Amino acid sequence: MSNRRGHSVLVVPVPELEPFVRGRWEHYEPGWVARDPSFTHAHVTALAPYLPQPTAADLDRVAAIADATEPFDYVLREVLAFPNGCLHVPPEPAEPFAALTHALWEAFPQCPPYQGEYDVAPHVTLDHSSATVTVATTRALLAGVLPAACRADRLELHWYEEGSCHVLADWKLGRLLR
Repeated sequence: MSNRRGHSVLVVPVPELEPFVRGRWEHYEPGWVARDPSFTHAHVTALAPYLPQPTAADLDRVAAIADATEPFDYVLREVLAFPNGCLHVPPEPAEPFAALTHALWEAFPQCPPYQGEYDVAPHVTLDHSSATVTVATTRALLAGVLPAACRADRLELHWYEEGSCHVLADWKLGRLLR
């Protein structure tokens, strides 16, 4: 039986990799593929898990952080694997993503990144290693896509729940800096 309990995640969407990442979700977990057209499966996690039911004041704190974060450019270049087999591509530079995560964590100390289980290593999750899925095969599949020049210009609050993945809120980055 599937876990129907949902959770929220603050993410920076990565539309450049959406077709590939969405395709992997369609292959492995079709019940978790969003019907919401604004939902991006490809993303760099800014803070997860986030609050299960954020208040208006919580969302205002996120908005203030997004407003004070300047949009930035980055490149997705190299497919790598974490020790647990998670195939991913780290953004270059990673520092602006780490700074955003730190600012959100400071505002929401009850929400440590990845529940404190992993170090903060900004990345886009691509797939998981198996007998047929490797760093090499994933690199080959993304040969026409990577390297990808990208721009982080917004932060989104996603709700993940089987059969109901959708965007709850979004904020443009840097509104106070213009």
